[in-house]
Amino acid sequence: MVDRQVCMKLLVVGSIAFDTVKTPFGKVKEVIGGSAVYASIAASYFVRPTIIGVVGQDFKKRYFEMLENHNIDTSYIKILKGKTFRWEGFYDYDLNTAHTVNTQLNVFSNFNPSLDENLKKETKFVFLGNIDPEIQYKVYKQIMSPLLIACDTMNWWIENKPRQLKKVIKNVDILFINESELRQFTNEYNIVKAAKMVKSLGVKIVIVKRGEYGAICFYKNRIFVVPGYPLEKVYDPTGAGDSFAGGVMGFLASKLKDTTITESLLRQAIIFGTVTASFCVEDFGVNRIYNISFNQICKRYREIKQLTHFEELK
Repeated sequence: MVDRQVCMKLLVVGSIAFDTVKTPFGKVKEVIGGSAVYASIAASYFVRPTIIGVVGQDFKKRYFEMLENHNIDTSYIKILKGKTFRWEGFYDYDLNTAHTVNTQLNVFSNFNPSLDENLKKETKFVFLGNIDPEIQYKVYKQIMSPLLIACDTMNWWIENKPRQLKKVIKNVDILFINESELRQFTNEYNIVKAAKMVKSLGVKIVIVKRGEYGAICFYKNRIFVVPGYPLEKVYDPTGAGDSFAGGVMGFLASKLKDTTITESLLRQAIIFGTVTASFCVEDFGVNRIYNISFNQICKRYREIKQLTHFEELK
């Protein structure tokens, strides 16, 4: 199914944070998180990702070791004087919506990644996490010969930097976006029409994240729908979207040898992304997704395949 091997580099660019989260099922204080962390952990089950990010002096050695022990290259994480980015939020019983209580950018406000010559030349796969689209575009411009570049975004960038975001979307291969953000970006309620509008900008693939309901992929003239994995316990949805994107990109980076993406390969990638996201929400922070096995991922992959497979009537 998947060969777990070190292959062409997957670069993950995004936030590294300490999160304080409260849900109806509990609370955690200042646990490691951020888009780059969740996406990298999910991707690390398929490839060896490299994180581009920035942390403060309070990001202790044990956090670097934690990431490195999960086959993640941390050598390009910069340590700046000051504190690491912090986010505090809560969820009510609608676990699809996060409510922000407090955001402290700290050293993340000075995040301005400049890649060295090795990364510029050797990087083939890039995931631009949910960060300022101006930074996303700057990274995109530095990659010399990419095979696949994907980006994520959020409502704040859609509202405050729509022109810059549109510039990014025109140049990437995959856009990850949730339903409400897609509607906000296009001013179109119908998801199918909205996705077509976004594709007209130039992006090849639009993957709409639907939380517990799964995802919808728009590729060429085809639509692929995958359900969410049915769970008995959901504790914390923080990072689920990043884990989904990391799983998709990790699988594609492990398989693609050129820019040709087959529909079959894309379908498999989205199911793997759904699986990694399903593990993420089963505990607070990265605890659950960090401590699973590749065999567990494959087991859930097969179970989702069974959910969506049927024989034609004779």
